[in-house]
Amino acid sequence: MLAKLLVRYLRPSGWLLLGVLVFQFASALASLFLPSLNADIIDDGVSKGDTDYIWRTGTFMLAVSLGQIVASVVATWFAARAAMALGRDLRDDIFERVSGFSEREVTDLGPGSLITRNTNDVQQVQMLAMMGATFLVSAPLLAIGGIILAIAQSVSLAWIIAVAVPVLLVVAGLVIARMVPLFRSYQGKLDGVNRVMREQLTGIRVIRAFVREPIEETRFRAANTDIMVVGRKVGSLFVLLFPAVMLILNVTVVGVIWFGGIKVDEGSVQIGTLFAFMQYVMIILMGVMMASFMTMMIPRAAVSAERIGEVLDTRSTLERPADAIAEFPEPGAVELRDVSFTYPGAEHPILSGVAFRAEPGQTVAVVGSTGAGKTTLVSLIPRLFDVTGGAVLVGGVDVRRADLDALWRTIGLVPQRPFLFTGTVASNLRFGREEATDAELWRALEIAQAGDFVAQMPGGLDAPIAQGGSNVSGGQRQRLAIARAIVHDPRVLVFDDSFSALDLATDARLRQALWRELPEVTKIVVAQRISTITDADRIVVLDDGGVVGLGTHEELLETSPTYREIVESQLGAEAAR
Repeated sequence: MLAKLLVRYLRPSGWLLLGVLVFQFASALASLFLPSLNADIIDDGVSKGDTDYIWRTGTFMLAVSLGQIVASVVATWFAARAAMALGRDLRDDIFERVSGFSEREVTDLGPGSLITRNTNDVQQVQMLAMMGATFLVSAPLLAIGGIILAIAQSVSLAWIIAVAVPVLLVVAGLVIARMVPLFRSYQGKLDGVNRVMREQLTGIRVIRAFVREPIEETRFRAANTDIMVVGRKVGSLFVLLFPAVMLILNVTVVGVIWFGGIKVDEGSVQIGTLFAFMQYVMIILMGVMMASFMTMMIPRAAVSAERIGEVLDTRSTLERPADAIAEFPEPGAVELRDVSFTYPGAEHPILSGVAFRAEPGQTVAVVGSTGAGKTTLVSLIPRLFDVTGGAVLVGGVDVRRADLDALWRTIGLVPQRPFLFTGTVASNLRFGREEATDAELWRALEIAQAGDFVAQMPGGLDAPIAQGGSNVSGGQRQRLAIARAIVHDPRVLVFDDSFSALDLATDARLRQALWRELPEVTKIVVAQRISTITDADRIVVLDDGGVVGLGTHEELLETSPTYREIVESQLGAEAAR
Protein backbone atom coordinates (compact mmCIF):
# COMPACT_ATOMS: atom_id res chain seq x y z
CA MET A 1 0.00 0.00 0.00
CA LEU A 2 2.88 2.39 0.79
CA ALA A 3 4.46 1.90 -2.64
CA LYS A 4 1.05 2.28 -4.28
CA LEU A 5 0.40 5.59 -2.53
CA LEU A 6 3.87 6.95 -3.29
CA VAL A 7 3.68 6.04 -6.98
CA ARG A 8 0.16 7.44 -7.34
CA TYR A 9 0.70 10.75 -5.55
CA LEU A 10 4.29 11.46 -6.59
CA ARG A 11 3.62 10.90 -10.30
CA PRO A 12 2.44 14.53 -10.86
CA SER A 13 5.74 15.72 -9.31
CA GLY A 14 7.90 13.69 -11.68
CA TRP A 15 9.91 16.71 -12.85
CA LEU A 16 10.70 17.57 -9.22
CA LEU A 17 11.86 14.01 -8.55
CA LEU A 18 14.02 14.16 -11.69
CA GLY A 19 15.59 17.33 -10.30
CA VAL A 20 16.22 15.54 -6.98
CA LEU A 21 17.91 12.67 -8.81
CA VAL A 22 20.14 14.95 -10.89
CA PHE A 23 21.27 17.21 -8.06
CA GLN A 24 21.67 14.37 -5.54
CA PHE A 25 23.80 12.55 -8.10
CA ALA A 26 25.93 15.67 -8.48
CA SER A 27 26.19 16.07 -4.71
CA ALA A 28 27.19 12.42 -4.25
CA LEU A 29 29.86 12.64 -7.00
CA ALA A 30 31.31 15.73 -5.33
CA SER A 31 31.38 13.99 -1.95
CA LEU A 32 33.16 10.98 -3.46
CA PHE A 33 35.66 13.15 -5.32
CA LEU A 34 36.87 15.06 -2.25
CA PRO A 35 38.81 12.20 -0.52
CA SER A 36 40.85 11.59 -3.69
CA LEU A 37 41.77 15.28 -3.83
CA ASN A 38 42.71 15.16 -0.16
CA ALA A 39 44.97 12.14 -0.84
CA ASP A 40 46.64 13.99 -3.71
CA ILE A 41 47.36 17.00 -1.47
CA ILE A 42 48.99 14.75 1.14
CA ASP A 43 50.95 12.52 -1.28
CA ASP A 44 51.89 15.05 -3.99
CA GLY A 45 51.81 18.31 -2.06
CA VAL A 46 52.61 17.91 1.61
CA SER A 47 55.08 15.02 1.30
CA LYS A 48 56.97 16.80 -1.54
CA GLY A 49 56.69 20.29 -0.06
CA ASP A 50 54.96 21.62 -3.20
CA THR A 51 53.06 24.65 -1.85
CA ASP A 52 51.70 25.70 -5.23
CA TYR A 53 50.15 22.27 -5.75
CA ILE A 54 48.56 22.44 -2.30
CA TRP A 55 47.01 25.85 -3.09
CA ARG A 56 45.76 24.80 -6.52
CA THR A 57 44.28 21.53 -5.33
CA GLY A 58 42.91 23.11 -2.15
CA THR A 59 41.14 25.82 -4.17
CA PHE A 60 39.67 23.16 -6.42
CA MET A 61 38.52 21.22 -3.34
CA LEU A 62 36.82 24.35 -2.03
CA ALA A 63 35.00 24.83 -5.34
CA VAL A 64 33.90 21.18 -5.34
CA SER A 65 32.66 21.55 -1.75
CA LEU A 66 30.63 24.66 -2.62
CA GLY A 67 29.14 22.83 -5.60
CA GLN A 68 28.26 19.90 -3.36
CA ILE A 69 26.48 22.23 -0.91
CA VAL A 70 24.51 23.99 -3.66
CA ALA A 71 23.48 20.68 -5.27
CA SER A 72 22.38 19.30 -1.90
CA VAL A 73 20.31 22.40 -1.08
CA VAL A 74 18.59 22.41 -4.48
CA ALA A 75 17.85 18.67 -4.25
CA THR A 76 16.33 19.12 -0.78
CA TRP A 77 14.18 22.00 -2.08
CA PHE A 78 12.86 19.82 -4.93
CA ALA A 79 12.20 16.94 -2.51
CA ALA A 80 10.33 19.22 -0.10
CA ARG A 81 8.12 20.55 -2.90
CA ALA A 82 7.27 17.04 -4.08
CA ALA A 83 6.54 15.79 -0.54
CA MET A 84 4.33 18.79 0.32
CA ALA A 85 2.36 18.28 -2.90
CA LEU A 86 1.90 14.61 -1.99
CA GLY A 87 0.58 15.56 1.47
CA ARG A 88 -1.79 18.14 0.00
CA ASP A 89 -3.27 15.77 -2.59
CA LEU A 90 -3.52 12.88 -0.15
CA ARG A 91 -5.37 14.98 2.43
CA ASP A 92 -7.70 16.28 -0.29
CA ASP A 93 -8.57 12.76 -1.41
CA ILE A 94 -9.12 11.52 2.14
CA PHE A 95 -11.35 14.50 2.93
CA GLU A 96 -13.32 14.02 -0.27
CA ARG A 97 -13.77 10.31 0.41
CA VAL A 98 -14.84 10.87 4.04
CA SER A 99 -17.25 13.61 2.91
CA GLY A 100 -19.06 10.98 0.85
CA PHE A 101 -19.35 8.48 3.71
CA SER A 102 -22.68 7.67 5.24
CA GLU A 103 -23.08 7.76 9.00
CA ARG A 104 -22.42 4.02 8.98
CA GLU A 105 -18.86 4.35 7.62
CA VAL A 106 -18.07 7.30 9.89
CA THR A 107 -19.25 5.31 12.90
CA ASP A 108 -17.34 2.18 11.88
CA LEU A 109 -14.01 3.98 11.38
CA GLY A 110 -14.54 6.49 14.19
CA PRO A 111 -14.31 10.30 13.90
CA GLY A 112 -11.15 10.43 16.04
CA SER A 113 -9.43 7.81 13.90
CA LEU A 114 -10.42 9.60 10.69
CA ILE A 115 -8.88 12.82 11.99
CA THR A 116 -5.66 10.98 12.90
CA ARG A 117 -5.49 9.33 9.47
CA ASN A 118 -5.86 12.67 7.70
CA THR A 119 -3.22 14.38 9.85
CA ASN A 120 -0.64 12.23 11.60
CA ASP A 121 -0.74 9.31 9.15
CA VAL A 122 -0.46 11.58 6.12
CA GLN A 123 2.43 13.35 7.85
CA GLN A 124 4.30 10.04 8.25
CA VAL A 125 3.94 9.21 4.53
CA GLN A 126 4.85 12.78 3.60
CA MET A 127 7.98 12.70 5.78
CA LEU A 128 9.05 9.41 4.24
CA ALA A 129 8.59 10.86 0.75
CA MET A 130 10.75 13.86 1.59
CA MET A 131 13.49 11.96 3.38
CA GLY A 132 13.36 9.12 0.88
CA ALA A 133 13.76 11.45 -2.09
CA THR A 134 17.04 12.67 -0.58
CA PHE A 135 18.48 9.81 1.49
CA LEU A 136 17.34 6.89 -0.65
CA VAL A 137 18.96 8.48 -3.69
CA SER A 138 22.19 9.62 -2.07
CA ALA A 139 22.71 6.65 0.27
CA PRO A 140 23.14 3.98 -2.47
CA LEU A 141 25.33 6.34 -4.53
CA LEU A 142 27.56 7.08 -1.56
CA ALA A 143 27.74 3.45 -0.41
CA ILE A 144 28.34 1.86 -3.84
CA GLY A 145 30.57 4.64 -5.11
CA GLY A 146 32.52 4.63 -1.83
CA ILE A 147 33.12 0.89 -2.05
CA ILE A 148 34.40 1.13 -5.62
CA LEU A 149 36.72 4.05 -4.90
CA ALA A 150 37.93 2.57 -1.60
CA ILE A 151 38.91 -0.66 -3.34
CA ALA A 152 40.61 1.43 -6.04
CA GLN A 153 42.65 3.10 -3.31
CA SER A 154 43.68 -0.12 -1.55
CA VAL A 155 42.56 -3.65 -2.34
CA SER A 156 44.43 -5.05 0.64
CA LEU A 157 42.22 -3.15 3.12
CA ALA A 158 38.93 -3.92 1.36
CA TRP A 159 38.22 -6.85 3.72
CA ILE A 160 37.47 -4.33 6.50
CA ILE A 161 34.55 -3.00 4.46
CA ALA A 162 33.41 -6.56 3.71
CA VAL A 163 33.13 -7.17 7.47
CA ALA A 164 31.75 -3.80 8.65
CA VAL A 165 28.90 -3.34 6.15
CA PRO A 166 27.18 -6.76 6.72
CA VAL A 167 27.48 -6.35 10.51
CA LEU A 168 25.83 -2.92 10.25
CA LEU A 169 23.05 -4.27 8.03
CA VAL A 170 22.34 -7.20 10.41
CA VAL A 171 22.09 -4.87 13.43
CA ALA A 172 19.78 -2.47 11.58
CA GLY A 173 17.64 -5.35 10.27
CA LEU A 174 17.11 -6.83 13.73
CA VAL A 175 16.01 -3.46 15.13
CA ILE A 176 13.69 -2.72 12.21
CA ALA A 177 12.00 -6.13 12.51
CA ARG A 178 11.07 -5.23 16.11
CA MET A 179 9.83 -1.77 15.14
CA VAL A 180 7.14 -2.77 12.63
CA PRO A 181 4.59 -4.18 15.14
CA LEU A 182 5.42 -1.40 17.61
CA PHE A 183 4.65 1.32 15.08
CA ARG A 184 1.34 -0.37 14.21
CA SER A 185 0.46 -0.47 17.89
CA TYR A 186 1.58 3.15 18.35
CA GLN A 187 -0.79 4.47 15.69
CA GLY A 188 -3.67 2.52 17.27
CA LYS A 189 -2.84 3.97 20.70
CA LEU A 190 -2.73 7.44 19.14
CA ASP A 191 -6.28 6.86 17.88
CA GLY A 192 -7.26 6.00 21.46
CA VAL A 193 -5.82 9.22 22.88
CA ASN A 194 -7.58 11.29 20.21
CA ARG A 195 -10.86 9.49 20.84
CA VAL A 196 -10.76 10.06 24.60
CA MET A 197 -9.71 13.69 24.17
CA ARG A 198 -12.47 14.33 21.64
CA GLU A 199 -15.12 12.79 23.89
CA GLN A 200 -13.97 14.83 26.87
CA LEU A 201 -13.96 18.10 24.94
CA THR A 202 -17.37 17.39 23.42
CA GLY A 203 -18.93 16.29 26.71
CA ILE A 204 -17.20 18.78 29.01
CA ARG A 205 -20.51 20.06 30.39
CA VAL A 206 -21.73 16.58 31.26
CA ILE A 207 -18.39 15.71 32.85
CA ARG A 208 -18.50 18.78 35.06
CA ALA A 209 -22.19 18.41 35.85
CA PHE A 210 -21.61 14.90 37.21
CA VAL A 211 -18.25 15.77 38.81
CA ARG A 212 -16.47 13.18 36.67
CA GLU A 213 -13.23 15.13 36.17
CA PRO A 214 -11.12 12.77 38.34
CA ILE A 215 -12.50 9.69 36.58
CA GLU A 216 -11.98 11.22 33.13
CA GLU A 217 -8.46 12.25 34.11
CA THR A 218 -7.80 8.64 35.10
CA ARG A 219 -9.24 7.45 31.78
CA PHE A 220 -7.08 9.84 29.79
CA ARG A 221 -4.05 8.98 31.88
CA ALA A 222 -4.57 5.30 31.07
CA ALA A 223 -4.76 6.00 27.31
CA ASN A 224 -1.78 8.33 27.57
CA THR A 225 0.20 5.74 29.52
CA ASP A 226 -0.53 3.10 26.87
CA ILE A 227 0.95 5.26 24.12
CA MET A 228 3.87 6.19 26.39
CA VAL A 229 4.73 2.53 26.98
CA VAL A 230 4.77 1.78 23.24
CA GLY A 231 6.66 5.01 22.51
CA ARG A 232 9.24 4.12 25.16
CA LYS A 233 9.83 0.75 23.53
CA VAL A 234 10.31 2.46 20.15
CA GLY A 235 12.65 4.98 21.77
CA SER A 236 14.62 2.18 23.39
CA LEU A 237 15.23 0.63 19.99
CA PHE A 238 16.42 3.96 18.63
CA VAL A 239 18.68 4.34 21.65
CA LEU A 240 20.08 0.88 20.97
CA LEU A 241 20.55 1.39 17.23
CA PHE A 242 22.51 4.60 17.07
CA PRO A 243 25.16 3.66 19.68
CA ALA A 244 25.52 0.30 17.92
CA VAL A 245 26.00 2.06 14.57
CA MET A 246 28.53 4.47 16.05
CA LEU A 247 30.36 1.57 17.71
CA ILE A 248 30.64 -0.27 14.39
CA LEU A 249 31.71 2.96 12.69
CA ASN A 250 34.43 3.76 15.23
CA VAL A 251 35.70 0.18 15.40
CA THR A 252 35.95 0.21 11.61
CA VAL A 253 37.93 3.46 11.67
CA VAL A 254 40.26 2.01 14.32
CA GLY A 255 40.70 -1.10 12.15
CA VAL A 256 41.56 1.01 9.12
CA ILE A 257 44.12 3.03 11.08
CA TRP A 258 45.57 -0.09 12.72
CA PHE A 259 45.91 -2.29 9.67
CA GLY A 260 46.50 0.64 7.33
CA GLY A 261 49.32 1.85 9.57
CA ILE A 262 50.95 -1.54 9.19
CA LYS A 263 50.67 -1.25 5.40
CA VAL A 264 52.14 2.27 5.51
CA ASP A 265 55.03 1.02 7.63
CA GLU A 266 55.63 -1.73 5.09
CA GLY A 267 55.62 0.85 2.31
CA SER A 268 52.80 -0.78 0.35
CA VAL A 269 50.31 2.03 1.05
CA GLN A 270 50.93 5.79 1.06
CA ILE A 271 49.70 8.02 3.90
CA GLY A 272 47.40 10.00 1.59
CA THR A 273 45.89 6.76 0.31
CA LEU A 274 45.27 5.62 3.89
CA PHE A 275 43.47 8.88 4.72
CA ALA A 276 41.41 8.64 1.52
CA PHE A 277 40.51 5.02 2.27
CA MET A 278 39.45 5.99 5.80
CA GLN A 279 37.27 8.80 4.45
CA TYR A 280 35.69 6.44 1.92
CA VAL A 281 34.95 3.97 4.73
CA MET A 282 33.25 6.81 6.63
CA ILE A 283 31.25 7.70 3.52
CA ILE A 284 30.24 4.06 2.97
CA LEU A 285 29.11 3.58 6.56
CA MET A 286 27.30 6.94 6.57
CA GLY A 287 25.48 5.86 3.44
CA VAL A 288 24.52 2.57 5.05
CA MET A 289 23.46 4.44 8.19
CA MET A 290 21.29 6.83 6.16
CA ALA A 291 19.69 3.85 4.44
CA SER A 292 19.14 2.25 7.87
CA PHE A 293 17.56 5.44 9.14
CA MET A 294 15.23 5.46 6.17
CA THR A 295 14.33 1.82 6.67
CA MET A 296 13.37 2.70 10.25
CA MET A 297 10.94 5.28 8.89
CA ILE A 298 9.48 2.87 6.36
CA PRO A 299 7.67 0.60 8.89
CA ARG A 300 5.79 3.47 10.51
CA ALA A 301 4.98 5.02 7.15
CA ALA A 302 3.82 1.58 5.91
CA VAL A 303 1.44 1.26 8.87
CA SER A 304 0.15 4.79 8.21
CA ALA A 305 -0.26 3.98 4.51
CA GLU A 306 -2.35 0.91 5.37
CA ARG A 307 -4.61 3.05 7.55
CA ILE A 308 -4.92 5.68 4.82
CA GLY A 309 -5.59 2.97 2.25
CA GLU A 310 -8.37 1.59 4.44
CA VAL A 311 -10.13 4.97 4.21
CA LEU A 312 -9.53 5.38 0.48
CA ASP A 313 -10.67 1.81 -0.23
CA THR A 314 -13.82 2.09 1.90
CA ARG A 315 -16.80 2.48 -0.35
CA SER A 316 -19.78 4.40 0.94
CA THR A 317 -22.95 2.38 1.24
CA LEU A 318 -24.65 5.40 -0.35
CA GLU A 319 -23.66 4.45 -3.87
CA ARG A 320 -24.51 6.94 -6.58
CA PRO A 321 -26.46 5.15 -9.32
CA ALA A 322 -25.08 5.31 -12.83
CA ASP A 323 -28.48 6.33 -14.25
CA ALA A 324 -29.36 8.73 -11.40
CA ILE A 325 -32.68 10.57 -11.64
CA ALA A 326 -32.36 14.33 -11.13
CA GLU A 327 -35.97 15.28 -11.90
CA PHE A 328 -38.78 14.56 -9.44
CA PRO A 329 -42.23 14.07 -10.98
CA GLU A 330 -44.06 14.72 -7.67
CA PRO A 331 -42.17 17.64 -6.01
CA GLY A 332 -42.70 17.67 -2.25
CA ALA A 333 -44.25 14.19 -1.96
CA VAL A 334 -42.69 11.80 0.58
CA GLU A 335 -43.69 8.15 0.81
CA LEU A 336 -42.42 5.20 2.84
CA ARG A 337 -43.37 1.78 1.51
CA ASP A 338 -43.08 -1.10 4.00
CA VAL A 339 -39.74 0.30 5.23
CA SER A 340 -37.49 -1.79 7.44
CA PHE A 341 -34.06 -0.90 8.79
CA THR A 342 -31.54 -2.85 10.84
CA TYR A 343 -28.24 -1.45 12.11
CA PRO A 344 -25.16 -3.56 11.26
CA GLY A 345 -24.64 -6.23 13.90
CA ALA A 346 -28.04 -5.66 15.54
CA GLU A 347 -30.20 -8.68 16.30
CA HIS A 348 -33.52 -6.94 15.69
CA PRO A 349 -34.63 -4.25 13.22
CA ILE A 350 -35.08 -0.73 14.57
CA LEU A 351 -37.86 -0.15 12.02
CA SER A 352 -40.20 -2.72 10.53
CA GLY A 353 -43.08 -2.37 8.07
CA VAL A 354 -43.33 1.42 8.27
CA ALA A 355 -45.62 2.88 5.62
CA PHE A 356 -47.20 6.32 5.16
CA ARG A 357 -47.36 9.12 2.59
CA ALA A 358 -47.03 12.88 2.94
CA GLU A 359 -48.65 14.84 0.11
CA PRO A 360 -46.99 18.04 -1.14
CA GLY A 361 -47.61 20.86 1.37
CA GLN A 362 -48.84 18.55 4.13
CA THR A 363 -47.51 18.43 7.67
CA VAL A 364 -46.85 14.90 8.92
CA ALA A 365 -45.76 14.45 12.52
CA VAL A 366 -43.94 11.42 13.94
CA VAL A 367 -44.30 10.63 17.66
CA GLY A 368 -43.40 7.72 19.86
CA SER A 369 -41.56 6.69 22.96
CA THR A 370 -37.79 6.96 23.32
CA GLY A 371 -36.07 4.35 21.13
CA ALA A 372 -39.11 3.87 18.89
CA GLY A 373 -37.02 4.71 15.79
CA LYS A 374 -38.13 8.27 15.05
CA THR A 375 -34.69 9.73 14.30
CA THR A 376 -33.74 6.66 12.26
CA LEU A 377 -36.92 7.08 10.22
CA VAL A 378 -36.26 10.71 9.28
CA SER A 379 -32.61 9.87 8.53
CA LEU A 380 -33.83 7.54 5.78
CA ILE A 381 -35.66 10.34 3.94
CA PRO A 382 -32.50 12.31 2.91
CA ARG A 383 -30.74 8.95 2.52
CA LEU A 384 -28.29 9.31 5.38
CA PHE A 385 -28.82 5.55 5.63
CA ASP A 386 -30.16 3.06 3.11
CA VAL A 387 -33.20 1.01 4.01
CA THR A 388 -32.66 -2.71 4.49
CA GLY A 389 -36.19 -3.42 3.31
CA GLY A 390 -38.92 -1.56 1.45
CA ALA A 391 -38.41 1.81 -0.23
CA VAL A 392 -38.36 5.53 0.55
CA LEU A 393 -39.68 7.80 -2.20
CA VAL A 394 -39.15 11.56 -2.39
CA GLY A 395 -40.83 13.44 -5.20
CA GLY A 396 -42.05 10.13 -6.56
CA VAL A 397 -38.50 8.73 -6.95
CA ASP A 398 -36.83 6.00 -4.89
CA VAL A 399 -34.03 7.80 -3.04
CA ARG A 400 -31.63 4.99 -4.00
CA ARG A 401 -32.13 5.88 -7.66
CA ALA A 402 -32.12 9.64 -7.19
CA ASP A 403 -29.17 11.89 -7.86
CA LEU A 404 -27.89 12.63 -4.36
CA ASP A 405 -27.16 16.30 -4.99
CA ALA A 406 -30.62 16.81 -6.46
CA LEU A 407 -32.17 14.86 -3.55
CA TRP A 408 -30.36 16.91 -0.93
CA ARG A 409 -31.31 20.15 -2.71
CA THR A 410 -34.97 19.28 -2.41
CA ILE A 411 -34.74 18.45 1.33
CA GLY A 412 -33.99 20.78 4.23
CA LEU A 413 -32.92 18.91 7.35
CA VAL A 414 -32.87 20.35 10.87
CA PRO A 415 -31.10 17.68 12.94
CA GLN A 416 -31.76 16.77 16.54
CA ARG A 417 -28.48 18.41 17.52
CA PRO A 418 -28.27 21.66 15.53
CA PHE A 419 -24.70 22.47 14.57
CA LEU A 420 -23.38 25.87 13.55
CA PHE A 421 -20.06 26.47 11.84
CA THR A 422 -17.39 28.99 12.72
CA GLY A 423 -18.13 32.22 10.86
CA THR A 424 -21.02 34.66 10.97
CA VAL A 425 -24.78 34.43 11.13
CA ALA A 426 -24.92 35.13 7.40
CA SER A 427 -22.31 32.53 6.45
CA ASN A 428 -24.20 29.88 8.42
CA LEU A 429 -27.54 30.79 6.85
CA ARG A 430 -26.01 30.75 3.37
CA PHE A 431 -24.50 27.32 4.00
CA GLY A 432 -27.10 25.69 1.77
CA ARG A 433 -27.58 28.51 -0.76
CA GLU A 434 -24.69 30.90 -1.21
CA GLU A 435 -26.57 33.22 -3.54
CA ALA A 436 -29.29 34.04 -0.97
CA THR A 437 -29.81 37.79 -0.52
CA ASP A 438 -29.86 39.60 2.82
CA ALA A 439 -33.60 40.08 2.41
CA GLU A 440 -34.09 36.31 2.07
CA LEU A 441 -31.93 35.74 5.16
CA TRP A 442 -34.01 38.17 7.23
CA ARG A 443 -37.23 36.55 5.98
CA ALA A 444 -35.97 33.12 7.06
CA LEU A 445 -34.94 34.53 10.44
CA GLU A 446 -38.38 36.09 10.94
CA ILE A 447 -40.09 32.78 10.12
CA ALA A 448 -37.76 30.95 12.52
CA GLN A 449 -38.48 33.58 15.23
CA ALA A 450 -34.79 34.50 15.27
CA GLY A 451 -34.98 37.99 13.75
CA ASP A 452 -35.22 39.84 17.06
CA PHE A 453 -32.15 38.37 18.76
CA VAL A 454 -30.05 38.50 15.56
CA ALA A 455 -30.91 42.19 15.14
CA GLN A 456 -29.68 42.81 18.70
CA MET A 457 -26.36 40.99 18.13
CA PRO A 458 -23.36 43.23 17.33
CA GLY A 459 -23.17 43.33 13.54
CA GLY A 460 -26.54 41.69 12.89
CA LEU A 461 -26.05 39.23 10.04
CA ASP A 462 -22.30 39.74 10.36
CA ALA A 463 -22.30 38.82 14.06
CA PRO A 464 -19.63 36.16 14.75
CA ILE A 465 -20.61 32.56 15.46
CA ALA A 466 -18.12 30.42 17.39
CA GLN A 467 -17.36 26.79 16.54
CA GLY A 468 -20.47 24.67 17.08
CA GLY A 469 -22.47 27.81 17.92
CA SER A 470 -21.09 27.84 21.45
CA ASN A 471 -21.62 31.60 21.82
CA VAL A 472 -25.42 31.37 21.45
CA SER A 473 -27.98 29.57 23.57
CA GLY A 474 -29.53 26.21 22.73
CA GLY A 475 -32.83 27.79 21.67
CA GLN A 476 -31.07 30.39 19.53
CA ARG A 477 -28.96 27.66 17.94
CA GLN A 478 -32.12 25.69 17.06
CA ARG A 479 -33.80 28.71 15.51
CA LEU A 480 -30.72 29.57 13.45
CA ALA A 481 -30.59 25.96 12.23
CA ILE A 482 -34.27 26.18 11.23
CA ALA A 483 -33.61 29.47 9.42
CA ARG A 484 -30.69 27.85 7.60
CA ALA A 485 -32.97 25.06 6.36
CA ILE A 486 -35.53 27.64 5.18
CA VAL A 487 -32.86 29.59 3.26
CA HIS A 488 -31.99 26.31 1.52
CA ASP A 489 -35.40 26.70 -0.20
CA PRO A 490 -36.34 23.00 -0.12
CA ARG A 491 -39.57 21.30 -1.14
CA VAL A 492 -39.44 19.09 1.96
CA LEU A 493 -38.52 20.26 5.47
CA VAL A 494 -37.54 17.58 8.00
CA PHE A 495 -37.51 18.58 11.67
CA ASP A 496 -35.90 15.99 13.95
CA ASP A 497 -37.14 17.11 17.36
CA SER A 498 -36.06 20.62 16.41
CA PHE A 499 -38.39 22.54 18.74
CA SER A 500 -37.35 20.92 22.02
CA ALA A 501 -35.27 23.91 23.25
CA LEU A 502 -38.04 26.45 22.55
CA ASP A 503 -40.59 27.67 25.05
CA LEU A 504 -44.23 26.96 24.26
CA ALA A 505 -45.01 30.49 23.05
CA THR A 506 -42.03 30.64 20.67
CA ASP A 507 -42.80 27.09 19.51
CA ALA A 508 -46.37 28.09 18.65
CA ARG A 509 -45.34 31.30 16.83
CA LEU A 510 -42.69 29.44 14.83
CA ARG A 511 -45.10 26.72 13.72
CA GLN A 512 -47.74 29.26 12.74
CA ALA A 513 -45.15 31.17 10.69
CA LEU A 514 -43.99 27.97 8.99
CA TRP A 515 -47.53 26.92 8.06
CA ARG A 516 -48.43 30.47 6.92
CA GLU A 517 -45.26 31.43 5.00
CA LEU A 518 -44.39 28.02 3.53
CA PRO A 519 -47.72 26.41 2.65
CA GLU A 520 -46.33 24.59 -0.40
CA VAL A 521 -43.46 22.96 1.54
CA THR A 522 -43.98 19.46 2.92
CA LYS A 523 -43.07 19.27 6.60
CA ILE A 524 -42.00 16.08 8.40
CA VAL A 525 -41.90 16.81 12.13
CA VAL A 526 -40.47 14.55 14.82
CA ALA A 527 -41.55 15.87 18.21
CA GLN A 528 -41.72 14.87 21.84
CA ARG A 529 -44.29 17.52 22.82
CA ILE A 530 -47.84 16.76 21.80
CA SER A 531 -48.67 20.48 21.70
CA THR A 532 -46.23 20.82 18.79
CA ILE A 533 -48.06 18.40 16.49
CA THR A 534 -51.78 18.59 17.38
CA ASP A 535 -52.53 20.63 14.24
CA ALA A 536 -50.56 18.32 11.88
CA ASP A 537 -52.43 16.95 8.85
CA ARG A 538 -51.40 13.42 9.81
CA ILE A 539 -49.67 11.92 12.82
CA VAL A 540 -47.62 8.72 12.64
CA VAL A 541 -47.36 6.88 15.96
CA LEU A 542 -44.34 4.60 16.29
CA ASP A 543 -43.87 1.92 18.91
CA ASP A 544 -41.05 -0.62 18.92
CA GLY A 545 -40.15 0.27 15.32
CA GLY A 546 -43.62 -0.22 13.86
CA VAL A 547 -46.56 2.04 13.04
CA VAL A 548 -49.30 1.58 15.66
CA GLY A 549 -51.35 4.63 14.73
CA LEU A 550 -51.95 6.90 11.73
CA GLY A 551 -54.38 9.79 11.52
CA THR A 552 -55.21 13.23 12.88
CA HIS A 553 -54.98 14.20 16.53
CA GLU A 554 -58.71 13.65 17.11
CA GLU A 555 -58.78 10.35 15.23
CA LEU A 556 -55.83 8.95 17.15
CA LEU A 557 -57.35 9.87 20.50
CA GLU A 558 -60.21 7.56 19.54
CA THR A 559 -58.28 4.76 17.85
CA SER A 560 -54.75 4.58 19.27
CA PRO A 561 -54.16 3.60 22.92
CA THR A 562 -50.44 4.36 22.54
CA TYR A 563 -51.12 7.91 21.35
CA ARG A 564 -53.77 8.45 24.03
CA GLU A 565 -51.27 7.33 26.66
CA ILE A 566 -48.68 9.84 25.37
CA VAL A 567 -51.27 12.65 25.42
CA GLU A 568 -52.40 11.77 28.94
CA SER A 569 -48.82 11.70 30.21
CA GLN A 570 -48.19 15.22 28.90
CA LEU A 571 -51.52 17.05 28.91
CA GLY A 572 -53.54 15.07 31.44
CA ALA A 573 -56.56 12.84 31.16
CA GLU A 574 -58.91 15.74 30.35
CA ALA A 575 -57.02 16.58 27.17
CA ALA A 576 -57.23 12.98 26.01
CA ARG A 577 -61.02 12.93 26.09
